[in-house]
Amino acid sequence: MTKRYLSTFVLALGLLFGTSAAIAEGPELPSAGTNLRDTASLQRGAHLFFNYCVGCHSLKYLRYERIADDLGLTADDVMNNLNFTGAKFGDPVVSHMPADDAQKFFGKAPPDLSLEVSAKGPDWVYAYLNAFYLDPKSPIGWNNLILPNAAMPFPLWELQGMQVPVTKDAKPGDDVQVAGLKLEHPGRLTPAQYQQATRDLTNFLEYASEPAVLQRRHYGIWVVLFLLAFTFLAYLLKKEYWKDVHEG
Repeated sequence: MTKRYLSTFVLALGLLFGTSAAIAEGPELPSAGTNLRDTASLQRGAHLFFNYCVGCHSLKYLRYERIADDLGLTADDVMNNLNFTGAKFGDPVVSHMPADDAQKFFGKAPPDLSLEVSAKGPDWVYAYLNAFYLDPKSPIGWNNLILPNAAMPFPLWELQGMQVPVTKDAKPGDDVQVAGLKLEHPGRLTPAQYQQATRDLTNFLEYASEPAVLQRRHYGIWVVLFLLAFTFLAYLLKKEYWKDVHEG
């Protein structure tokens, strides 16, 4: 019995360190540099999401009304500039793409992005949005360094432009490896502007993953101030109490 437990423990350690090593060997992700206190960035990210992403992807845990409240927008701002599906102000953000069309176009339904940043982290999402490149071998014409053979075509190509792979030298018969990407056909934005745009979009998706974080941080300041005030009053009470004890 002891040997069985020992073998299980050793196997668990092997899986743990093996997984850690695999993660360490993965590509180093650039920092997204998101800032949930930057309301202007969140507003720009929302504009990008609803203009380029909501056609396929939903945010089913987030309502239009909540976006207005959290991002300092009016109901007219949201309904006139962000709502392209005919939803009501209190409805969740649901893509209008029929499931049958999604299956036909992409082979599977595009995922809901409500928890995408919570699941993969903002750095991963930011890197993914900057890692699309032209691939004539792909059935959709695009590939991605972060998520190879992604089923999604590149929705932001007109903003970034078209990147092509820079390949490593390989021996005859070896698989071609992509060493990096270079911008061959510029888009509407400069590289710096595009990086800021994807940072804004990632920032909005991070907010969408946990909208309550904005209120929680706001309330947290008041909670800390209350605790400091309470601690000070408790100290004064203690001091006054022990003064009477010592004098007695």
